[in-house]
Amino acid sequence: MIQNLNQFIAILEAKGELKRISVEVDPVFEITEISNRVSKAGGPALLFEKVRGSKYPVLINAFGSIKRMEIVFDNRSFDDVAAKIASLLKIRPPEGIAGKMKTLFTLKEIADLFPRKVKSGPCQEVIHGPESGLLDLLPILTCWPGDGGPFVTLPIVITKDPDTGIQNLGMYRMQKYDKATTGMHWQYNKDGTRHYDKYQNAGKRMDVAVALGGSPAVTWAATAPLPPDIDEMMLAGFVNNRAIEIVKGKTVDLYVPAESDFVIEGYLDPDEKRLEGPFGDHTGFYSAADMYPVFHVNCITSRKDAVYPATVVGKPPMEDCYMAKATQRLFLPMLKMVVPEIVDIELPFEGVFHNCALISIDKKHPGQAKKVINALWGLGQMASTKFIVVFDKDIDLRDSSTVVWKLLNNVDPRRDIILSEGPLDALDHSASYANFGGKMGLDATRKTKEEGMGRPWPEEIAMSTKIKEQVARRWKEYGF
Repeated sequence: MIQNLNQFIAILEAKGELKRISVEVDPVFEITEISNRVSKAGGPALLFEKVRGSKYPVLINAFGSIKRMEIVFDNRSFDDVAAKIASLLKIRPPEGIAGKMKTLFTLKEIADLFPRKVKSGPCQEVIHGPESGLLDLLPILTCWPGDGGPFVTLPIVITKDPDTGIQNLGMYRMQKYDKATTGMHWQYNKDGTRHYDKYQNAGKRMDVAVALGGSPAVTWAATAPLPPDIDEMMLAGFVNNRAIEIVKGKTVDLYVPAESDFVIEGYLDPDEKRLEGPFGDHTGFYSAADMYPVFHVNCITSRKDAVYPATVVGKPPMEDCYMAKATQRLFLPMLKMVVPEIVDIELPFEGVFHNCALISIDKKHPGQAKKVINALWGLGQMASTKFIVVFDKDIDLRDSSTVVWKLLNNVDPRRDIILSEGPLDALDHSASYANFGGKMGLDATRKTKEEGMGRPWPEEIAMSTKIKEQVARRWKEYGF
Protein backbone atom coordinates (compact mmCIF):
# COMPACT_ATOMS: atom_id res chain seq x y z
CA MET A 1 0.00 0.00 0.00
CA ILE A 2 2.09 2.87 -1.36
CA GLN A 3 1.23 6.12 0.40
CA ASN A 4 3.71 8.52 -1.20
CA LEU A 5 6.31 8.99 -3.90
CA ASN A 6 9.34 8.22 -1.75
CA GLN A 7 7.85 4.85 -0.79
CA PHE A 8 7.19 4.20 -4.49
CA ILE A 9 10.80 5.07 -5.36
CA ALA A 10 12.13 2.73 -2.66
CA ILE A 11 9.95 -0.16 -3.88
CA LEU A 12 10.89 0.40 -7.53
CA GLU A 13 14.57 0.47 -6.61
CA ALA A 14 14.30 -2.70 -4.53
CA LYS A 15 12.69 -4.48 -7.47
CA GLY A 16 15.33 -3.30 -9.96
CA GLU A 17 12.80 -1.02 -11.65
CA LEU A 18 14.57 2.31 -11.07
CA LYS A 19 17.85 3.89 -12.13
CA ARG A 20 19.38 6.88 -10.34
CA ILE A 21 21.21 9.44 -12.49
CA SER A 22 23.62 11.44 -10.36
CA VAL A 23 25.19 13.71 -13.01
CA GLU A 24 23.61 17.12 -13.54
CA VAL A 25 21.02 17.24 -16.33
CA ASP A 26 19.16 20.07 -18.03
CA PRO A 27 15.34 20.21 -17.78
CA VAL A 28 15.32 21.85 -21.21
CA PHE A 29 15.27 18.98 -23.77
CA GLU A 30 18.00 16.81 -22.15
CA ILE A 31 15.73 14.97 -19.70
CA THR A 32 13.24 14.42 -22.52
CA GLU A 33 15.82 12.86 -24.83
CA ILE A 34 17.12 10.55 -22.09
CA SER A 35 13.61 9.56 -21.00
CA ASN A 36 12.40 9.02 -24.57
CA ARG A 37 15.27 6.63 -25.34
CA VAL A 38 14.73 4.68 -22.11
CA SER A 39 10.95 4.54 -22.55
CA LYS A 40 11.15 3.31 -26.15
CA ALA A 41 13.59 0.59 -25.04
CA GLY A 42 11.26 -0.60 -22.25
CA GLY A 43 13.68 0.64 -19.61
CA PRO A 44 13.30 1.53 -15.93
CA ALA A 45 11.98 4.51 -14.03
CA LEU A 46 14.54 7.33 -13.84
CA LEU A 47 15.40 9.48 -10.83
CA PHE A 48 17.43 12.54 -11.86
CA GLU A 49 19.09 13.60 -8.62
CA LYS A 50 20.71 16.83 -9.87
CA VAL A 51 18.61 19.02 -12.13
CA ARG A 52 20.00 22.32 -13.33
CA GLY A 53 18.24 25.31 -11.75
CA SER A 54 16.40 23.44 -9.00
CA LYS A 55 17.17 21.67 -5.75
CA TYR A 56 14.48 19.06 -6.34
CA PRO A 57 15.09 15.68 -8.00
CA VAL A 58 12.89 14.62 -10.94
CA LEU A 59 11.18 11.21 -11.18
CA ILE A 60 10.12 10.16 -14.69
CA ASN A 61 8.93 6.98 -16.46
CA ALA A 62 7.74 5.65 -13.09
CA PHE A 63 4.53 4.32 -14.70
CA GLY A 64 6.25 3.17 -17.86
CA SER A 65 5.64 -0.60 -17.84
CA ILE A 66 2.91 -3.13 -17.03
CA LYS A 67 4.98 -4.36 -14.07
CA ARG A 68 5.32 -0.90 -12.56
CA MET A 69 1.60 -0.21 -13.01
CA GLU A 70 0.85 -3.46 -11.19
CA ILE A 71 3.09 -2.27 -8.34
CA VAL A 72 0.90 0.86 -8.19
CA PHE A 73 -2.09 -1.48 -7.81
CA ASP A 74 -0.66 -3.16 -4.71
CA ASN A 75 1.15 -5.82 -6.78
CA ARG A 76 -2.07 -7.07 -8.39
CA SER A 77 -2.64 -7.71 -12.08
CA PHE A 78 -5.05 -5.50 -14.01
CA ASP A 79 -7.40 -8.46 -14.43
CA ASP A 80 -7.40 -9.14 -10.66
CA VAL A 81 -8.40 -5.54 -9.91
CA ALA A 82 -10.97 -5.63 -12.73
CA ALA A 83 -12.46 -8.81 -11.25
CA LYS A 84 -12.84 -7.06 -7.89
CA ILE A 85 -14.60 -4.15 -9.60
CA ALA A 86 -16.86 -6.61 -11.43
CA SER A 87 -17.82 -8.31 -8.15
CA LEU A 88 -18.81 -4.98 -6.61
CA LEU A 89 -20.87 -4.06 -9.66
CA LYS A 90 -22.85 -7.29 -9.28
CA ILE A 91 -24.11 -6.50 -5.75
CA ARG A 92 -27.86 -7.11 -5.61
CA PRO A 93 -30.41 -6.77 -2.79
CA PRO A 94 -29.60 -9.77 -0.57
CA GLU A 95 -31.88 -12.56 0.57
CA GLY A 96 -31.65 -14.08 4.04
CA ILE A 97 -29.50 -13.12 7.02
CA ALA A 98 -26.30 -14.58 5.52
CA GLY A 99 -26.78 -12.60 2.32
CA LYS A 100 -27.47 -9.39 4.23
CA MET A 101 -24.34 -9.84 6.36
CA LYS A 102 -22.20 -10.45 3.29
CA THR A 103 -23.54 -7.30 1.61
CA LEU A 104 -22.96 -5.22 4.75
CA PHE A 105 -19.30 -6.26 4.87
CA THR A 106 -18.92 -5.46 1.17
CA LEU A 107 -20.52 -2.03 1.56
CA LYS A 108 -18.37 -1.31 4.62
CA GLU A 109 -15.27 -2.19 2.57
CA ILE A 110 -16.32 0.41 0.00
CA ALA A 111 -17.15 3.01 2.66
CA ASP A 112 -13.72 2.54 4.25
CA LEU A 113 -12.10 3.63 0.97
CA PHE A 114 -13.69 7.09 0.80
CA PRO A 115 -11.09 9.87 1.25
CA ARG A 116 -10.42 10.65 4.90
CA LYS A 117 -10.05 14.26 6.08
CA VAL A 118 -7.10 15.01 8.36
CA LYS A 119 -5.98 18.23 10.08
CA SER A 120 -2.44 18.27 8.69
CA GLY A 121 -0.32 16.43 6.18
CA PRO A 122 3.24 16.10 4.86
CA CYS A 123 2.30 18.14 1.78
CA GLN A 124 2.18 21.26 3.99
CA GLU A 125 5.47 20.82 5.86
CA VAL A 126 6.95 23.75 3.89
CA ILE A 127 5.07 26.84 2.67
CA HIS A 128 6.51 28.74 -0.32
CA GLY A 129 4.93 32.20 -0.53
CA PRO A 130 5.14 34.84 -3.30
CA GLU A 131 8.61 35.90 -2.17
CA SER A 132 10.04 32.40 -2.70
CA GLY A 133 10.10 32.29 -6.50
CA LEU A 134 7.05 29.99 -6.66
CA LEU A 135 7.11 28.08 -9.96
CA ASP A 136 10.76 29.03 -10.52
CA LEU A 137 11.56 26.63 -7.64
CA LEU A 138 10.34 23.63 -9.62
CA PRO A 139 12.32 21.77 -12.31
CA ILE A 140 9.52 22.13 -14.88
CA LEU A 141 10.49 20.45 -18.15
CA THR A 142 10.69 21.95 -21.61
CA CYS A 143 10.25 18.77 -23.60
CA TRP A 144 10.35 19.41 -27.35
CA PRO A 145 11.93 22.13 -29.56
CA GLY A 146 8.54 23.33 -30.85
CA ASP A 147 6.85 23.57 -27.45
CA GLY A 148 5.46 26.93 -26.37
CA GLY A 149 7.51 26.78 -23.18
CA PRO A 150 8.01 24.62 -20.08
CA PHE A 151 5.02 22.42 -19.15
CA VAL A 152 3.90 20.74 -15.95
CA THR A 153 3.11 17.33 -17.44
CA LEU A 154 1.88 15.22 -14.51
CA PRO A 155 -0.44 17.59 -12.58
CA ILE A 156 -3.38 16.41 -10.49
CA VAL A 157 -5.75 19.34 -11.00
CA ILE A 158 -8.38 19.67 -8.26
CA THR A 159 -11.58 21.65 -8.87
CA LYS A 160 -14.98 21.82 -7.22
CA ASP A 161 -18.50 22.03 -8.64
CA PRO A 162 -19.93 25.28 -7.19
CA ASP A 163 -23.46 23.82 -7.16
CA THR A 164 -22.85 20.44 -5.53
CA GLY A 165 -19.55 21.03 -3.71
CA ILE A 166 -18.21 17.76 -5.19
CA GLN A 167 -14.52 17.82 -6.07
CA ASN A 168 -12.93 16.42 -9.22
CA LEU A 169 -9.41 15.33 -10.09
CA GLY A 170 -8.21 15.72 -13.66
CA MET A 171 -4.90 15.75 -15.48
CA TYR A 172 -4.52 18.80 -17.69
CA ARG A 173 -1.15 20.02 -18.86
CA MET A 174 -0.02 23.45 -17.63
CA GLN A 175 2.30 25.73 -19.60
CA LYS A 176 4.44 27.89 -17.34
CA TYR A 177 4.23 31.56 -18.41
CA ASP A 178 6.21 33.02 -15.50
CA LYS A 179 6.85 32.29 -11.83
CA ALA A 180 3.21 32.91 -10.85
CA THR A 181 1.03 31.96 -13.85
CA THR A 182 0.38 28.98 -16.10
CA GLY A 183 -2.12 27.92 -18.72
CA MET A 184 -4.84 25.45 -17.78
CA HIS A 185 -5.38 23.12 -20.75
CA TRP A 186 -8.69 21.44 -20.08
CA GLN A 187 -10.57 20.31 -23.17
CA TYR A 188 -14.23 20.95 -23.92
CA ASN A 189 -15.45 17.57 -22.59
CA LYS A 190 -13.60 17.53 -19.26
CA ASP A 191 -15.04 18.01 -15.77
CA GLY A 192 -12.65 20.89 -15.12
CA THR A 193 -14.18 22.75 -18.06
CA ARG A 194 -17.69 21.99 -16.78
CA HIS A 195 -16.81 23.49 -13.39
CA TYR A 196 -15.05 26.49 -14.96
CA ASP A 197 -18.07 27.27 -17.16
CA LYS A 198 -20.27 27.49 -14.06
CA TYR A 199 -17.91 29.95 -12.38
CA GLN A 200 -17.57 31.91 -15.62
CA ASN A 201 -21.35 32.17 -16.04
CA ALA A 202 -21.62 33.43 -12.47
CA GLY A 203 -18.70 35.87 -12.95
CA LYS A 204 -16.86 34.34 -9.99
CA ARG A 205 -13.20 33.55 -9.38
CA MET A 206 -12.50 29.80 -9.25
CA ASP A 207 -10.22 28.16 -6.68
CA VAL A 208 -7.90 25.50 -8.12
CA ALA A 209 -5.27 23.31 -6.47
CA VAL A 210 -2.66 21.27 -8.34
CA ALA A 211 -1.10 18.29 -6.54
CA LEU A 212 2.15 16.75 -7.73
CA GLY A 213 3.38 13.34 -6.60
CA GLY A 214 2.12 11.62 -3.47
CA SER A 215 0.41 8.27 -3.89
CA PRO A 216 0.95 6.99 -7.46
CA ALA A 217 -2.60 5.59 -7.31
CA VAL A 218 -3.92 9.16 -7.03
CA THR A 219 -1.86 10.24 -10.05
CA TRP A 220 -3.31 7.38 -12.09
CA ALA A 221 -6.86 7.99 -10.85
CA ALA A 222 -6.68 11.61 -12.05
CA THR A 223 -6.42 10.26 -15.62
CA ALA A 224 -9.34 7.81 -15.30
CA PRO A 225 -12.53 8.57 -17.30
CA LEU A 226 -14.95 8.42 -14.38
CA PRO A 227 -18.53 9.68 -14.72
CA PRO A 228 -19.16 13.22 -13.44
CA ASP A 229 -19.33 13.60 -9.64
CA ILE A 230 -17.63 10.25 -8.93
CA ASP A 231 -14.66 10.87 -6.63
CA GLU A 232 -11.32 9.89 -8.20
CA MET A 233 -9.75 9.74 -4.74
CA MET A 234 -12.16 6.95 -3.82
CA LEU A 235 -10.99 5.07 -6.94
CA ALA A 236 -7.39 5.60 -5.83
CA GLY A 237 -8.25 4.23 -2.39
CA PHE A 238 -9.93 1.24 -4.02
CA VAL A 239 -6.91 0.22 -6.12
CA ASN A 240 -4.53 0.98 -3.26
CA ASN A 241 -6.59 -0.85 -0.58
CA ARG A 242 -6.33 2.21 1.64
CA ALA A 243 -8.31 5.43 2.02
CA ILE A 244 -6.53 8.52 0.70
CA GLU A 245 -6.01 11.14 3.40
CA ILE A 246 -6.91 14.70 2.37
CA VAL A 247 -6.18 18.05 4.01
CA LYS A 248 -7.66 21.52 3.53
CA GLY A 249 -5.62 23.84 1.33
CA LYS A 250 -3.90 26.84 2.89
CA THR A 251 -5.36 29.48 0.57
CA VAL A 252 -8.11 27.64 -1.34
CA ASP A 253 -11.40 26.06 -0.32
CA LEU A 254 -10.36 22.65 -1.58
CA TYR A 255 -9.08 19.41 -0.06
CA VAL A 256 -5.81 18.04 -1.42
CA PRO A 257 -4.06 14.65 -1.02
CA ALA A 258 -2.12 14.93 2.23
CA GLU A 259 0.84 12.85 0.99
CA SER A 260 1.47 15.00 -2.11
CA ASP A 261 5.02 16.16 -2.77
CA PHE A 262 3.88 19.61 -3.91
CA VAL A 263 0.55 21.43 -3.96
CA ILE A 264 0.23 24.55 -6.09
CA GLU A 265 -2.68 26.66 -4.84
CA GLY A 266 -4.29 29.40 -6.88
CA TYR A 267 -7.25 30.64 -8.87
CA LEU A 268 -8.69 31.35 -12.32
CA ASP A 269 -10.44 34.60 -13.22
CA PRO A 270 -13.66 33.97 -15.15
CA ASP A 271 -12.83 35.92 -18.31
CA GLU A 272 -9.03 35.72 -18.54
CA LYS A 273 -7.51 33.56 -21.26
CA ARG A 274 -4.11 33.42 -22.89
CA LEU A 275 -2.46 31.64 -25.81
CA GLU A 276 -1.23 28.19 -24.71
CA GLY A 277 0.96 25.82 -26.74
CA PRO A 278 2.09 24.42 -29.11
CA PHE A 279 2.80 21.17 -27.28
CA GLY A 280 4.42 17.91 -28.42
CA ASP A 281 1.51 15.55 -27.81
CA HIS A 282 0.50 11.87 -27.50
CA THR A 283 0.03 11.44 -31.24
CA GLY A 284 3.67 12.27 -31.96
CA PHE A 285 2.67 15.63 -33.47
CA TYR A 286 2.48 19.11 -31.98
CA SER A 287 -1.00 20.15 -30.89
CA ALA A 288 -1.72 23.70 -32.03
CA ALA A 289 -1.66 26.74 -29.79
CA ASP A 290 -5.06 27.98 -28.61
CA MET A 291 -6.65 30.18 -25.96
CA TYR A 292 -7.06 28.65 -22.48
CA PRO A 293 -7.75 29.93 -18.93
CA VAL A 294 -4.88 31.38 -16.90
CA PHE A 295 -4.00 29.86 -13.53
CA HIS A 296 -2.61 32.31 -10.93
CA VAL A 297 -0.47 30.85 -8.14
CA ASN A 298 -1.04 31.97 -4.55
CA CYS A 299 1.50 29.70 -2.90
CA ILE A 300 3.16 26.32 -3.14
CA THR A 301 3.24 23.87 -0.23
CA SER A 302 5.53 20.86 -0.16
CA ARG A 303 7.03 17.99 1.77
CA LYS A 304 10.52 18.42 3.21
CA ASP A 305 11.69 15.46 1.09
CA ALA A 306 9.76 16.44 -2.05
CA VAL A 307 10.43 14.87 -5.45
CA TYR A 308 9.11 16.47 -8.64
CA PRO A 309 7.19 13.95 -10.81
CA ALA A 310 7.07 14.41 -14.57
CA THR A 311 6.34 12.57 -17.77
CA VAL A 312 7.28 13.10 -21.40
CA VAL A 313 4.49 13.04 -23.95
CA GLY A 314 5.23 12.04 -27.54
CA LYS A 315 5.07 9.33 -30.18
CA PRO A 316 3.92 6.04 -28.60
CA PRO A 317 4.82 3.93 -26.83
CA MET A 318 5.48 6.28 -23.93
CA GLU A 319 4.84 6.18 -20.22
CA ASP A 320 1.25 7.39 -20.60
CA CYS A 321 0.42 4.33 -22.73
CA TYR A 322 0.83 2.03 -19.72
CA MET A 323 -1.32 4.25 -17.51
CA ALA A 324 -4.04 4.15 -20.18
CA LYS A 325 -3.64 0.39 -20.60
CA ALA A 326 -4.45 -0.05 -16.91
CA THR A 327 -7.54 2.13 -17.35
CA GLN A 328 -8.64 0.04 -20.34
CA ARG A 329 -8.51 -3.22 -18.38
CA LEU A 330 -10.05 -1.88 -15.15
CA PHE A 331 -12.98 -0.19 -16.87
CA LEU A 332 -13.93 -3.24 -18.96
CA PRO A 333 -16.43 -4.54 -16.33
CA MET A 334 -18.23 -1.16 -16.37
CA LEU A 335 -18.34 -1.22 -20.17
CA LYS A 336 -19.83 -4.73 -20.09
CA MET A 337 -22.61 -3.52 -17.79
CA VAL A 338 -23.76 -1.09 -20.48
CA VAL A 339 -23.01 -3.25 -23.55
CA PRO A 340 -23.24 -6.81 -22.16
CA GLU A 341 -22.28 -8.68 -25.35
CA ILE A 342 -18.76 -7.24 -25.18
CA VAL A 343 -16.17 -9.89 -24.27
CA ASP A 344 -12.94 -7.90 -24.53
CA ILE A 345 -11.49 -4.58 -25.64
CA GLU A 346 -8.08 -3.52 -26.87
CA LEU A 347 -6.99 0.04 -27.52
CA PRO A 348 -3.73 -0.21 -29.48
CA PHE A 349 -0.85 2.03 -28.42
CA GLU A 350 -0.60 3.28 -32.00
CA GLY A 351 -4.13 4.69 -31.78
CA VAL A 352 -3.21 6.67 -28.65
CA PHE A 353 -6.39 5.38 -26.97
CA HIS A 354 -8.83 7.46 -28.98
CA ASN A 355 -8.15 6.69 -32.65
CA CYS A 356 -8.91 2.95 -32.64
CA ALA A 357 -10.84 0.45 -30.50
CA LEU A 358 -10.80 -3.31 -31.14
CA ILE A 359 -13.81 -5.08 -29.64
CA SER A 360 -14.75 -8.76 -29.39
CA ILE A 361 -18.38 -9.77 -28.80
CA ASP A 362 -20.45 -12.86 -28.10
CA LYS A 363 -22.49 -12.59 -31.28
CA LYS A 364 -26.00 -14.04 -31.02
CA HIS A 365 -28.02 -12.33 -33.75
CA PRO A 366 -27.63 -10.51 -37.07
CA GLY A 367 -26.55 -6.87 -36.90
CA GLN A 368 -25.16 -7.19 -33.38
CA ALA A 369 -21.71 -5.88 -34.30
CA LYS A 370 -23.18 -2.72 -35.80
CA LYS A 371 -25.39 -2.31 -32.76
CA VAL A 372 -22.27 -2.41 -30.55
CA ILE A 373 -20.45 0.12 -32.73
CA ASN A 374 -23.29 2.62 -32.44
CA ALA A 375 -23.66 1.96 -28.70
CA LEU A 376 -19.98 2.74 -28.10
CA TRP A 377 -20.18 5.96 -30.09
CA GLY A 378 -22.80 7.06 -27.58
CA LEU A 379 -20.75 6.33 -24.44
CA GLY A 380 -18.65 8.96 -22.64
CA GLN A 381 -15.09 9.20 -23.91
CA MET A 382 -15.73 6.30 -26.33
CA ALA A 383 -17.80 8.82 -28.31
CA SER A 384 -14.51 10.29 -29.59
CA THR A 385 -13.21 6.99 -31.01
CA LYS A 386 -12.46 7.36 -34.73
CA PHE A 387 -12.26 3.67 -35.71
CA ILE A 388 -14.14 0.80 -34.02
CA VAL A 389 -13.58 -2.76 -35.28
CA VAL A 390 -15.72 -5.62 -33.93
CA PHE A 391 -14.61 -9.28 -33.96
CA ASP A 392 -16.04 -12.58 -32.76
CA LYS A 393 -15.37 -13.67 -29.17
CA ASP A 394 -12.74 -16.29 -30.11
CA ILE A 395 -10.28 -13.63 -31.35
CA ASP A 396 -7.32 -12.62 -29.16
CA LEU A 397 -7.35 -8.86 -29.66
CA ARG A 398 -3.74 -8.58 -28.50
CA ASP A 399 -2.56 -10.91 -31.31
CA SER A 400 -2.04 -8.23 -33.94
CA SER A 401 -1.31 -10.74 -36.71
CA THR A 402 -4.65 -12.52 -36.21
CA VAL A 403 -6.48 -9.20 -35.87
CA VAL A 404 -5.17 -7.94 -39.22
CA TRP A 405 -5.81 -11.36 -40.85
CA LYS A 406 -9.46 -11.38 -39.71
CA LEU A 407 -9.94 -7.74 -40.63
CA LEU A 408 -8.69 -8.27 -44.19
CA ASN A 409 -10.54 -11.54 -44.72
CA ASN A 410 -13.86 -10.99 -42.93
CA VAL A 411 -14.81 -7.52 -44.16
CA ASP A 412 -16.68 -6.67 -47.36
CA PRO A 413 -16.23 -2.88 -47.59
CA ARG A 414 -19.64 -2.34 -49.21
CA ARG A 415 -21.53 -4.41 -46.64
CA ASP A 416 -19.58 -4.21 -43.39
CA ILE A 417 -18.51 -0.58 -42.99
CA ILE A 418 -20.42 2.14 -41.16
CA LEU A 419 -19.39 5.69 -42.07
CA SER A 420 -20.49 8.33 -39.61
CA GLU A 421 -19.45 11.66 -38.17
CA GLY A 422 -19.44 13.15 -34.74
CA PRO A 423 -17.19 14.28 -31.88
CA LEU A 424 -13.49 13.46 -32.09
CA ASP A 425 -10.66 13.83 -29.61
CA ALA A 426 -9.12 17.30 -29.54
CA LEU A 427 -5.78 15.73 -30.53
CA ASP A 428 -7.11 14.41 -33.85
CA HIS A 429 -5.28 16.58 -36.39
CA SER A 430 -6.67 14.73 -39.45
CA ALA A 431 -10.21 16.09 -39.09
CA SER A 432 -11.27 19.15 -41.08
CA TYR A 433 -12.53 20.83 -37.92
CA ALA A 434 -11.39 20.73 -34.30
CA ASN A 435 -13.22 18.14 -32.17
CA PHE A 436 -15.49 17.02 -35.04
CA GLY A 437 -15.11 14.76 -38.06
CA GLY A 438 -15.64 11.43 -39.77
CA LYS A 439 -15.70 8.03 -38.04
CA MET A 440 -15.68 4.45 -39.27
CA GLY A 441 -17.04 1.23 -37.80
CA LEU A 442 -16.08 -2.17 -39.24
CA ASP A 443 -17.90 -5.44 -38.67
CA ALA A 444 -15.21 -8.16 -38.83
CA THR A 445 -17.43 -10.91 -37.37
CA ARG A 446 -18.63 -13.99 -39.25
CA LYS A 447 -21.64 -13.00 -41.37
CA THR A 448 -25.07 -14.59 -41.62
CA LYS A 449 -27.56 -14.74 -44.48
CA GLU A 450 -29.65 -12.05 -42.75
CA GLU A 451 -26.64 -9.73 -42.85
CA GLY A 452 -26.41 -10.03 -46.64
CA MET A 453 -24.08 -13.04 -46.94
CA GLY A 454 -25.31 -14.71 -50.14
CA ARG A 455 -23.37 -17.95 -49.63
CA PRO A 456 -22.32 -20.12 -46.67
CA TRP A 457 -19.59 -18.69 -44.44
CA PRO A 458 -16.53 -20.95 -44.89
CA GLU A 459 -15.31 -23.23 -42.13
CA GLU A 460 -11.94 -22.24 -40.74
CA ILE A 461 -9.06 -24.70 -41.07
CA ALA A 462 -8.32 -26.47 -37.78
CA MET A 463 -6.61 -29.73 -36.86
CA SER A 464 -8.54 -32.26 -34.80
CA THR A 465 -8.03 -32.18 -31.05
CA LYS A 466 -6.93 -35.85 -31.06
CA ILE A 467 -4.06 -35.24 -33.50
CA LYS A 468 -2.95 -32.06 -31.74
CA GLU A 469 -2.76 -33.87 -28.40
CA GLN A 470 -0.88 -36.77 -29.99
CA VAL A 471 1.71 -34.48 -31.57
CA ALA A 472 2.08 -32.55 -28.31
CA ARG A 473 2.88 -35.80 -26.44
CA ARG A 474 5.45 -36.88 -29.02
CA TRP A 475 6.98 -33.47 -29.67
CA LYS A 476 10.40 -34.39 -28.28
CA GLU A 477 10.43 -37.62 -30.32
CA TYR A 478 10.42 -35.52 -33.48
CA GLY A 479 13.70 -33.95 -32.45
CA PHE A 480 12.43 -30.57 -31.32
